[in-house]
Amino acid sequence: MERPEIWLSFAPELHVFVASARRGAPTALRVDGASTLGHVVESLGVPLTEVGALVADGRPVGVAHVPADGERISVEAVPRPQPSPAPVRFLLDVHLGTLTRRLRLLGIDAAYENPDIGDAALAARSAAEQRVMLSRDRGLLRRRELWAGAYVYSHRPAEQLRDVLSRFAPPLAPWSRCTTCNGTLRSVTKTSVQDQLRDGTERSYDAFAQCTECGQAYWRGAHHASLDAIVAGAVREFGGQALSGA
Repeated sequence: MERPEIWLSFAPELHVFVASARRGAPTALRVDGASTLGHVVESLGVPLTEVGALVADGRPVGVAHVPADGERISVEAVPRPQPSPAPVRFLLDVHLGTLTRRLRLLGIDAAYENPDIGDAALAARSAAEQRVMLSRDRGLLRRRELWAGAYVYSHRPAEQLRDVLSRFAPPLAPWSRCTTCNGTLRSVTKTSVQDQLRDGTERSYDAFAQCTECGQAYWRGAHHASLDAIVAGAVREFGGQALSGA
């Protein structure tokens, strides 16, 4: 008995995941008649974290739908912004350290694992803490234990940041989190962090903040202009207030 044949088309945003022959016009695929549509889509390389609507012969279906012979199926990308619980919180894998620091710079709750604790432990933490797993590892994003996940499409930190902000639209609160440990910052006096300051810093700056978790002190240093530019660009495009850092 001949296996059912279906016709699949993928949204342009998903073309990065599928073979070049499946980009563009609908293409035929023989299926076993028992596997779910979710399994079929994943078998072609698309993580379900990146899939929005699934439409079969003009009607919406779920990932548990079993495709029938002759069905024409459209696989859409997730909408932007993507609906998510508020406030959204993230977990990033070991390869996204720069993105982690930039998210924290904008006041976004971004947990980070370094060294690598392995896919199973990352997925378990995502579930336990209800965090969206951000990764460029498709295998990690296919783990069923994940609470939620999202593929980071670029390898460039500036593009990664825009990708996450446009997709999840988290509220921005610049200069409110520690870029080292993700703790919250509070304003402090110079005297209270004096043991962390060099002589030049003590003479040149008057406004200081300190992490409530790890104790790291912050002030406006020589690197501050580049951080200001990151914050100002994000606020200009995605909203919020570009508050001056310590």
